[in-house]
Amino acid sequence: MIVTRFAPSPTGYLHLGHAFSALLAAQEADVFLLRIENIDPVRCKPEFEDAIKEDLSWLGLRWEQPIRRQSEHIKDYQDALTFLREEGLVYPCFCSRRDVEREAQKAGLAPHADDGTVVYSGTCRNLSKEERTLRLDRGESVAWRLDMAKAVERTGALFWHDRLQGKIKAQPELFGDVVLARKDVPTSYHLSVTVDDHLQEITRVTRGQDLFASTHIHRLLQALLGYQTPEYSHHRLLLDPCGRRYAKRHHAVALRVLREKGVDPAALRADLLGKK
Repeated sequence: MIVTRFAPSPTGYLHLGHAFSALLAAQEADVFLLRIENIDPVRCKPEFEDAIKEDLSWLGLRWEQPIRRQSEHIKDYQDALTFLREEGLVYPCFCSRRDVEREAQKAGLAPHADDGTVVYSGTCRNLSKEERTLRLDRGESVAWRLDMAKAVERTGALFWHDRLQGKIKAQPELFGDVVLARKDVPTSYHLSVTVDDHLQEITRVTRGQDLFASTHIHRLLQALLGYQTPEYSHHRLLLDPCGRRYAKRHHAVALRVLREKGVDPAALRADLLGKK
């Protein structure tokens, strides 16, 4: 049985790129799930969450209940983080984002992802136990980072299967000591998605090529946490008339605008699925 999911973040309105991904995931599924990835308390808004459900329903999609909302399952992510900490695979980092960027610039490191993040230099990796305890007790702002070298040594070589690209060797070491949680946000995208896919028994992850790099990290976390690995399908990205991928930051035309213009959802579905 194929279980897929569509997992948007309610930080804006859905656009054609979202619709394409959701339709592909639903078309492949025996069971199609909707998950709301709302771990960011600043950017995620209830009105966008409501709009997601309205737009998907208009598009003709139906999903199994209940909808999983990440903000209601923080304990699941904390439990996973606690396990990794107890295994000695996670350490506290007291560097600010600006500190990390500054050190990366000094070392000549380039951003490795669309969001501009850089490989962490490891400043806090070798702090003594006493200093870590002191700084935690003082209530300093902290991020919990995965000790990538230890993690990769623990798991050995890892692979995953992509339906469009075949057997892929995981290379999580390219991304350095990634953040798994912060003091203000108790889980990261990488940790919460990995835990959610496991708990929801997802067998196929269908998502855009822009998230291909993240799968290297997710495959590692699956191995560390003892989870099964789903099959992956990283589809191509739709481009707007300017040749850019549809994205909220590019102010892509929202589905709700198409709804207001009277676009026929059946015709839109057929057009989008014809692009796969």
